[in-house]
Amino acid sequence: MHKSVKMLRKNMTKEEKHLWYDFLHTYPVRFSRQKVLGRYIADFYCAEAKLVIELDGSDHYTEEGKQYDEERTAFLEEYGLTVVRIPNTEIHKNFWGVCEYIDQLVEQSLSQLR
Repeated sequence: MHKSVKMLRKNMTKEEKHLWYDFLHTYPVRFSRQKVLGRYIADFYCAEAKLVIELDGSDHYTEEGKQYDEERTAFLEEYGLTVVRIPNTEIHKNFWGVCEYIDQLVEQSLSQLR
C-alpha cells in the first residue's frame, strides 16, 4: 500500500472519520477510503457506483484549492467517475442529510449502470 495512503487513513479528519465509521463503513455497497485513483487519492470511492466523495475543509475554498480541485475532478471524470464535493460544515450541521444524499447518488448511479 502506498505510504501516504496509510498516513492519510491513520490521520483522517474528524469529518472523514464520522462519515466512514458512522455510515460508509457498513454501507451495503462497498466504499473504499483514501483510494489511489491515478495520481490522486480520493477520500471515499465506490467502484460499483463509479462515485468519488470528497469532504472539503477550508483549504478547498482558496483560489489555489479551487484550481487543484477543478483539475482533479476533470481527471477523474475522464474515467467516467462522478465526483461529489461535500463541505465539512455539512457533516457537522446535517450529517444524516449528507448520508441520504450519498444514498440517493449511489442508487441513481447504480440504476443508470444496470
